[in-house]
Amino acid sequence: KASGRCWMFAALNTFRHKMISDLNLENFELSQAHTFFWDKYEKSNWFLEQVIATADQELGSRKVKFLLDVPQQDGGQWDMVVALFEKYGVVPKAAYPESISSSNSRELNQYLNKLLRQDAQILREAIAAGADDKAVQTKKEAFLQEVFNFLAINLGLPPRTFDFAYRDKDNNYHSDKNITPQEFFKKYVGLDLSEYVSVINAPTADKPYGKSYTVEMLGNVVGSRDVRYINLDMERFKELAIAQMQAGETVWFGSDVGQISDRQKGIMATNVYDFETAMDINFTQDKAGRLDYSESLMTHAMVLTGV
Repeated sequence: KASGRCWMFAALNTFRHKMISDLNLENFELSQAHTFFWDKYEKSNWFLEQVIATADQELGSRKVKFLLDVPQQDGGQWDMVVALFEKYGVVPKAAYPESISSSNSRELNQYLNKLLRQDAQILREAIAAGADDKAVQTKKEAFLQEVFNFLAINLGLPPRTFDFAYRDKDNNYHSDKNITPQEFFKKYVGLDLSEYVSVINAPTADKPYGKSYTVEMLGNVVGSRDVRYINLDMERFKELAIAQMQAGETVWFGSDVGQISDRQKGIMATNVYDFETAMDINFTQDKAGRLDYSESLMTHAMVLTGV
């Protein structure tokens, strides 16, 4: 797929694995497009709220420039997808299938960001002209309705209710009619996502182990829990991942997949190719150095399924 939804796919696959086991299914898939729709809507609201909060800053300020450079994009973090599931639930893929714009999101992002930058200008100029909070929020709500309409045209209207029917491996028929996405999540996924936290291994001097960290201006659902990470040493990091899989659960994880790999053989390792001998160069940066100097970052989310 030509989109940046790996974090959604990975999270939904953790639920998919559980549902296939719980319901005795041959196969099953949840709708990535449903989560994608609401993420775009919520990121638009997040952006507009950040524009309002920074309206007293100059256009050339670092924060305003950061906002306007990329008003929204496809990527996200674990806490962000949790916020979407908790607010909007999930639906089977059959209830809200893929579209051209969800599978290939470049043009959708292009025009949505164009619209949001225009909205940002209107909001900033209104605030500069003395508009009160109520008037600003009224404008913002009108912009969000326009965003909703834009998303509905490109992706389709997400269902408020749907029927869920399936046959299990023993050919028994099951049917659940007129269920909402939130009811579906509670009944068939049934996980308390507040019990799950993100752990990272960032061995940099500014991030001591055993503490939690967040990133300013990173999120999607306004008012949801902060994006937060607990920094742990690699040994403890591995122990937790293994323990979760041994308990019968899969593990959502992110990594830097753009470094060195052999895709045909399915190997990701820094010593797959001997670039140093071939090119007469020597790479000496450790992980901390690569993180500090922007050589490495999390680029792709996947799922660990067994150990």
